Amino acid sequence: MNLERYAYFVSDDFKNYAFYSSGPKGHLKKTVRFHQVSYLNETVYNLGFGDEDAVTGKIDDRAISNNEDKDLVLATVASIINEFCAHYMKYFILIVGSTPSRTRLYQMAASRLLEHMKLDYNILGLKDDQWTHFERKKNYTGFLVKKKELFKFDI
Repeated sequence: MNLERYAYFVSDDFKNYAFYSSGPKGHLKKTVRFHQVSYLNETVYNLGFGDEDAVTGKIDDRAISNNEDKDLVLATVASIINEFCAHYMKYFILIVGSTPSRTRLYQMAASRLLEHMKLDYNILGLKDDQWTHFERKKNYTGFLVKKKELFKFDI
């Protein structure tokens, strides 16, 4: 996917990313962090995303920037997920918004890109406490994303 996005900075271990949102509210630092967790007896990386507090370095995942660049921000996060997966291909990424409206925003972005994403990623949605293949027009409370393996041999 070649989407217009912001340039970003990445840590040496490919688990921490930062970029700046530009708009009427100024230049706001956004941070994406992947944190390893155990989920359903699997190693999974939780995606944390939000505005970074300049003093504490903590992510505020409830901040509402209204910097009029939502599509650029989401495209940048999608690009970051792609880079992370290039280095940690065998793990799922857990994505849950900090609020139901954020989760819905992520779902709408995934729906717009679904045809492209299905080529390279397995995408699951959590609905009624069950993981199912992601489909448009269904509401989910969370998502699991994993890069598809390029080659799979049965011997």
